[in-house]
Amino acid sequence: MESLRIIDTWPVPTAAAAVVRADGTVLGTHGPTSQRFPLASVTKPLAAYAALVAYEEGAVELDEPAGPEGSTVRHLLAHTSGLAFDEHRVTAPPGERRLYSNAGFEVLGDHIAKASGIPFAEYLRQAVLEPLTMTSTGLDGSPARDGVSTVDDLVRFAAEVQAPRLLDPRTVLEAQSVVHPGLKGVLPGYGHQSPNDWGLGFEIRDSKSPHWTGASSSPATFGHFGQSGTFLWIDPVAGVACVALTDRAFGPWATEAWPPFTDAVLSEVAG
Repeated sequence: MESLRIIDTWPVPTAAAAVVRADGTVLGTHGPTSQRFPLASVTKPLAAYAALVAYEEGAVELDEPAGPEGSTVRHLLAHTSGLAFDEHRVTAPPGERRLYSNAGFEVLGDHIAKASGIPFAEYLRQAVLEPLTMTSTGLDGSPARDGVSTVDDLVRFAAEVQAPRLLDPRTVLEAQSVVHPGLKGVLPGYGHQSPNDWGLGFEIRDSKSPHWTGASSSPATFGHFGQSGTFLWIDPVAGVACVALTDRAFGPWATEAWPPFTDAVLSEVAG
């Protein structure tokens, strides 16, 4: 895909990208797709998928207590537990505000580890990484931000989310649907959004503006970006997913470069 060559113009030392359909067909790749990059918050969708496996296996229930008083596994996945961004401190009652929270995902990982009797990083490996042959992906630290992976591995994950084999498709549909509709909140790097819609571990584009996806991205687009200069989006209307990993921290360069790149990818797919 010619559109993927746009990453060569990004002001980053290294970048790699790929586009994949639901059936696993890779429409194109560019850059060192086998190089391992820190994922930052693109770790969260992987952690969320492991949490959903734990739910389907009966280790946890989505509406069982977890985290602050009144909070549940569902609240933690949807950033509505009331926990602060990076501190294990309650700043709002559960379900009232969309407070993006790394701490919430750390509490979630601890909760699943306790329920399953398996350290969360190992649970992630057994539940998601190993079945999808994501052999270059690992978690050493926080389930909110300490994953490392490659474009090649994330292509496998993106194909799985589009056509689930590890989970019931209805569970994945719930994960990409808005939890607690109408809540306001701050999308890190993009300011206050009303509403600030999220599913279970996935951010949902809807009508957010500004946004890190493209102007032509469907409102149904969902995924995540990371402060390490990484993103994964899935556009179910276009029928494709795109992964891009870099080794430059997110900043103004990304807010300028990512949307037109996404629009070029979608245009080429449609054309």
